Amino acid sequence: MKIAIVCYPTFGGSGVVATELGIALAERGHEIHFITYRQPVRLELLGNNIHFHEVHVPEYPLFHYQPYELALSSKLVDTIKMYDIELLHVHYAIPHAYAGYMAKKMLQEYGIFIPMITTLHGTDITLVGKHPFYKPAVTFSINKSDVVTSVSEALKKETLKIFDIERDIEVIPNFIETTKYKNVYTDCQRSMMAKEDERIITHISNFRKIKRIPDVIKIFHRIQKEMPAKLIMVGEGPEKEKAEDLCESLGIKDRVLFLGNSNEIDRILCFSDLFLLPSETESFGLAALEAMINKVAIISSNTGGIPEVNIDGVSGYLADVGDVDTMATKAIEILKDDETLQRFKENAFNVASKFDIVHILPLYEDLYDKAYKSRFKNTF
Repeated sequence: MKIAIVCYPTFGGSGVVATELGIALAERGHEIHFITYRQPVRLELLGNNIHFHEVHVPEYPLFHYQPYELALSSKLVDTIKMYDIELLHVHYAIPHAYAGYMAKKMLQEYGIFIPMITTLHGTDITLVGKHPFYKPAVTFSINKSDVVTSVSEALKKETLKIFDIERDIEVIPNFIETTKYKNVYTDCQRSMMAKEDERIITHISNFRKIKRIPDVIKIFHRIQKEMPAKLIMVGEGPEKEKAEDLCESLGIKDRVLFLGNSNEIDRILCFSDLFLLPSETESFGLAALEAMINKVAIISSNTGGIPEVNIDGVSGYLADVGDVDTMATKAIEILKDDETLQRFKENAFNVASKFDIVHILPLYEDLYDKAYKSRFKNTF
């Protein structure tokens, strides 16, 4: 099948999922066309089955804000016509489903009827989408999609709670490709980051307020009082400078490494012992899943879809949002001895393996087939 995928090309979870999905589909023989404003960060190789089409937004003095949705919908029309695309899969309700719907309507003028699948990832619902300014557009985009999926049960419930949705939402969780993480690094070069007796704690995010970066620092501050430890902070964002200042004020600046954005996440996780994810909310918790498949135990908040990924007392521990004391106590419990730590590490890997792409990919393919066969109907 010829499939167009629209996503953000950034380090964020939705872009990673969309890119990895496209790559996996291409490996199964589908022809994949990524359409976005920059080549996705996880899309390293293009080939016979993988194509990238850049969306250019012309700059005109007339526009205070350049109309990306308009440029995207026009690019979709041109690409779908040129390559005989059979199905459109957009990630995020706005602006992608909104632009996708406009493209669908324009294509109908040429006698082309293409089904559109919209995958909800979280921010488009829980943060941007419920703002009164955007809510009508999000509601419209979801209802006009031929198929709607969400990455967790929690996100589905939140969507139905916030919006007046007239169609079913199917839950297809985020995934991991387990085979990519088997014996990738024989030498993790752990000694480059910490001493032999130091535990390594890691946090990876876009450093927004919703990630509760100060909580990460405070939890680590408690941990390092009980045992030798290093904290590795990966990512960029508005809270990074405040985090650096907090480390300095707590006197732990020499025990915290800020690495910025990185394409070597797996190598970093390879030598990590514990992953901290104290977020205000997470629609799924993809960062935790990537840590778990690398045999890293998890301390997280119990919000959103995280409890569907991090199993309390098995792969790690859950705590209420903002409960730094409990998170620190549970972290120390995991890290206190090698035997306990190893048990949690193995459990984390086993739980993550249930989200292997071999289990998830057929769910998408079934939806694609169903949507394509019903493309001349309004609903199915």
